[in-house]
Amino acid sequence: MTVKRIFVEKKKGFDIEAQGLFQDLKENLGLKGLTGVRVINRYDVAGISAAEYLQARTTIFSLPPVDHVYDEEMPLAGGGQVFAMEYLPGQYDQRADSTAQCLQILTRQERPDR
Repeated sequence: MTVKRIFVEKKKGFDIEAQGLFQDLKENLGLKGLTGVRVINRYDVAGISAAEYLQARTTIFSLPPVDHVYDEEMPLAGGGQVFAMEYLPGQYDQRADSTAQCLQILTRQERPDR
């Protein structure tokens, strides 16, 4: 089964979460050299067709006016630092649950595998 990966990032001006995290890191952790923060959500999905994926790409995973969307690979600027966070096994992930519910409605089938 093919797993499709999509990365979604809010465009400048809509990146409220990234701006808040940037301020928090600078003020509370004293990271004076920090020049910016990007928050990127990654989705891995399987069990849907290519047509369903294309439809979900701009209706469930992202909103074209406010999001940048990247398929399979995320372009990163040189010199940046990257770290990832994910929920622990068994921990509730509201974003994943909501996305799975929306995909189930879109496809009128069982929930996707991922």
